[in-house]
Amino acid sequence: MKRHVCSQAPRAAPLVGLPPGWNRVVPHRARGLHTRVQANSNGNNHSFYNSSSAWTQTMASANAELAVPISVMTDSYKASHFLQYPEAKRMVAYGEFRQGFNKDTEDTRLLFYGMRYILENYVFRPWTEEDVEKADLFFSTYLIPNHGQHPYPKDLFLKFVRENNGYFPVKIQALPDGSCVHAHVPVYQITSEDEYAPLCTFLETLLTMLWYPTTVATLSRRARDVIGASFEQSANGGRSNPLLNGRLHDFGFRGCTTVEQSVLGGCAHLLNFDGSDTMSAAYYAQFHLNEGRPVGMSIPATEHSVMTCWPDERAAIFNMIEHFGTGVFATVMDSYDYTAALEEVVPVVAQRKIEAGGFWVLRPDSGDPIEVVVEGLVALDKVFGSDVNAKGYKVIRGAGVIQGDG
Repeated sequence: MKRHVCSQAPRAAPLVGLPPGWNRVVPHRARGLHTRVQANSNGNNHSFYNSSSAWTQTMASANAELAVPISVMTDSYKASHFLQYPEAKRMVAYGEFRQGFNKDTEDTRLLFYGMRYILENYVFRPWTEEDVEKADLFFSTYLIPNHGQHPYPKDLFLKFVRENNGYFPVKIQALPDGSCVHAHVPVYQITSEDEYAPLCTFLETLLTMLWYPTTVATLSRRARDVIGASFEQSANGGRSNPLLNGRLHDFGFRGCTTVEQSVLGGCAHLLNFDGSDTMSAAYYAQFHLNEGRPVGMSIPATEHSVMTCWPDERAAIFNMIEHFGTGVFATVMDSYDYTAALEEVVPVVAQRKIEAGGFWVLRPDSGDPIEVVVEGLVALDKVFGSDVNAKGYKVIRGAGVIQGDG
């Protein structure tokens, strides 16, 4: 993270010249979000507003009590910056991504996502005098060698708690979640004025957490482009085929370090695909962001513990057909021997599956991804048959294979 001082307040560049299909949200390694700062001491008195609107108050009221006070949710070196900046009537800082996904220099497009979540859950949360008291207790013991108590802007904190209903006294302007931008295009701008000018970058640490959902959204979008190119080659309708929306399924919840991370990353994925087992994100997107309209979807599926609880895999699959056979369902197939299951179990259960009429998805779950997927497709073709589509590719009748990896 670098800090730069510039002579004039930057503005977000317009989104122009972007290739087709990138006009909506798309990141994994959208790296290097950093902030630039501008100080203006010419005495211009611009109109000033903050986040204490009725809408932001409504959003903030839903926040639960935090175990860590909002007053210390920043890097410790920022606490003393109010003494380090030169005197100014107005300060402006902005954040940008310094490079494209995975250091890509040819295609630096990023799918910006996560700002609304940070604003609603942290920035729009009104501070209280208790938050300042907790900060005071912390900073009195969080010592600097040879300097005693750690400095922090206590008087400014108390001032906006008492005079600004507890809302942090800055103006934040940002691109909408889902915007497609190139590296070095500002994605947010912070403005602070008058006695609050030195607080301009205090919130930057929270805002830099945009890197994670932006990275997930960008990676997910890049994956969609790869899958879309394959659909153009092999599937009827190409990229307009409705199946494209479900071709990359999110199982990221179990890889997260917090529930909050699952919501942010899971929603970022849902910008590009509708398949998700991360229900925390699907629920949040549906009921908090989309007025109750469904965003994500999934299907009944087994895991190894289910398959091995039955006398054999055949019995487990018969049970799935009984409960879910009229729709789409999935079974993991490598609990004992993947190849043996394809050769010995699939033919035995096939007739009952055909009678039920649904769609059966086989999951290899181990082995070389390319080899086991092809092996599964060949086995299904032998049992259920296939039709050749308009582009000359076989489409298995009523069954398919999903590869789980990660």
